[in-house]
Order: sequence, then structure tokens, then C-alpha cells
Amino acid sequence: MLSRTATYALRAVVSLAELASDEYAGAGEVAGQVGAPRNYLGKLLRMLADQGVVESQKGKGGGFRLARRPDRIPIFDVVEPIDHVSRWGGCFLGRRRCSEKSPCAVHERWGRVRDQYLSFLRETTVADLAAEPALEAHPA
Repeated sequence: MLSRTATYALRAVVSLAELASDEYAGAGEVAGQVGAPRNYLGKLLRMLADQGVVESQKGKGGGFRLARRPDRIPIFDVVEPIDHVSRWGGCFLGRRRCSEKSPCAVHERWGRVRDQYLSFLRETTVADLAAEPALEAHPA
């Protein structure tokens, strides 16, 4: 249900969650840990910095680290800027006139699934993911 880019982003923030609070990791180091191309992940981390999920520091000893504690970062904050999941409010079948008054065949079921999925993204934090065994890097 997540794009490859969102999956890389989640793996990257989980990797950064393992750093000490005063440490930074370079994009190349994180890319190696998550199995993503370095330049691609560097751009992704800069975008997450723009969104306030991570922060960056240039120069020697610089790189990226989480902008907030891992338990204060819902995975929604990582996924939304990439996959725009909050826009999933439309009709599953793409009908313009789908509504409570004129529902499509799956309107009610899709609404329940969508709402549960969005709740999961909002209620699950980076700390929750970091508590699990290390995420395996998969080739791009």
C-alpha cells in the first residue's frame, strides 16, 4: 500500500531513530543501511527535512537526524508528503458523483478500510517501527 519511495523514507527514519540524540548520519550511510540509491535517498531526506521530520546539518560531523523524538513522529508524517494518503477521500472507483446519497458498489467498505489505514498511520510511530527487528534492505 506504500510506494517504494515511502518505504525507503520509513526505513531511513527508523535508521535515524537508532542514532544517539546528538549524532547525525550521512545520506550515503543511511542509503547503505536501507538499500536505496544514495542520491535518491539524499533528496528524500532533504524533502523530509523541509517537512520537519528530520533535520540536517552541513559540514564535518553533519548529516541527518530526527527532528523530534521517534515516539513523537507518527508514520503518517513520513508517508503523507510522499504518497499523499490524506487525499484518498475520493471514490475507490473514481466516480465523481460517489457520496453517501449516491454510493458506488464499494463506497461503504472502502471508507472503512481507508479510515482504518489512515488511523494506523496516525497512531503508529517511528518508535513503534524501531522497536521491531531491523528492517531488511531490499535491492531497488
